[in-house]
Amino acid sequence: MRERELPLHEKSIVFVGFMGVGKTTIGKLVAEKLNRDFIDVDEVIEKEFGMTPREIFEAYGEKTFREREKALSISLSKQPSQVISLGGGAFLNEEIRQACLENSHVIFLDLSWEAWKERLSLILDSRPVLQNKSLEEIEELFYSRQKAYSLSHIKVSTDHLNEEEAANHIMESLKLS
Repeated sequence: MRERELPLHEKSIVFVGFMGVGKTTIGKLVAEKLNRDFIDVDEVIEKEFGMTPREIFEAYGEKTFREREKALSISLSKQPSQVISLGGGAFLNEEIRQACLENSHVIFLDLSWEAWKERLSLILDSRPVLQNKSLEEIEELFYSRQKAYSLSHIKVSTDHLNEEEAANHIMESLKLS
C-alpha cells in the first residue's frame, strides 16, 4: 500500500550540511518563523541513550549510532510540518537521503571550507568523527561530503549571512519552491 504524499506546504523541512554549519541554530529560527516543531536528530538520540554522540560512539560503536540515526531520520522525514536537523553524516546514507528527498524539503546549508575552519575550535571536542584527525584529514572529509549535500532541493550559501539572514533567505526560497 502506497503512503499518501503530503501536499508541498505540509512537508517537513530537513537541514543538511557539514557539522557545525548552523543546521540547529538556523533550523530553530525557521521552525519559529513557520510555527513548527524543531527536531535535532542528534539531540533525540542523545536523550534516548542518555549520552553524547561521542560517548555513544565510544560505548556502542559508530554502527549503533548510525542505525538509530537512520531509523529516526527516515521516520521523521515522513511526518508533516516538522523542521529537522540531520547530523553531518546522516545524508550520506542512501536510504536516509532518498527518504528525505522524497518526503521533505531538503535544504543544504553550504559554508566554505575557509569559513568553516574558523569554527573548528568551537566544535572539535563534541564531534566524534573529528577526533584524532589532522586538519588535512578533516578537510578531506569536508569535501568528500559536499557531493551528497548538493543533491538537496535548496542550497543556501551562508558565508556572508548571519543566522537571521539565512533563515529569512530560506523563508523566501520556500515561498518560491
